[in-house]
Amino acid sequence: MSWRVITYRLPAEPSRHRVAIWRQLRRLGAVPLQQGTWALPAGEPFDAGFAQVTGAITAAGGQPVVLAVAEDQASVAQLEGLFTAQREAEWAEFIGDCGKYEAELAGEVAKGKLTLAELDEEEQSLDRLRRWYRAIRARDLFGAPSGPDAERRLKECAEALERFAEQVYQAREHGGTTSYGYWALFALVGAESLGIPWPGRPASPPCSRWMP
Repeated sequence: MSWRVITYRLPAEPSRHRVAIWRQLRRLGAVPLQQGTWALPAGEPFDAGFAQVTGAITAAGGQPVVLAVAEDQASVAQLEGLFTAQREAEWAEFIGDCGKYEAELAGEVAKGKLTLAELDEEEQSLDRLRRWYRAIRARDLFGAPSGPDAERRLKECAEALERFAEQVYQAREHGGTTSYGYWALFALVGAESLGIPWPGRPASPPCSRWMP
């Protein structure tokens, strides 16, 4: 794996150019070495993004300088370690957001907010997690330790959304009565025998089925 270093200077104003280029380099997974100096692996999937960064620096009135890193084993190993540490930090943040997502689903169930609007919103949130996962995985060249855990947590989030969707479906099928969705399918016989009215039906006297 070969590496390159980009260093650049930008005009002090407007500051939005510095922020935009900083964000582009972060999305690429570049390693910050010092202010205005970043290291990045050469080759795919980084070349196209790297060309965009150098073009953006030039368009903003800056001066990019690109240097190839010597094929020194110690230097390359150090850059790989820094690069993987960044991916590990990204995976940790991703896994944390998976936990927040599951907690949010549980909170909606606890509040009885089993609506189509909530389901749509949670589906969008899961799509965001999936895009984020793909972006990190694409630049995790050296296999950060938490990558497999992140894949497992994303799968668990998808399974949690499936359970939430089933509860939304049950709530809508049964007139939006949340408690109904939890017990009605297995409580029908017992409820009617005790005289508890079935939704949409008048109450019957206790044990009416056995009365003459």
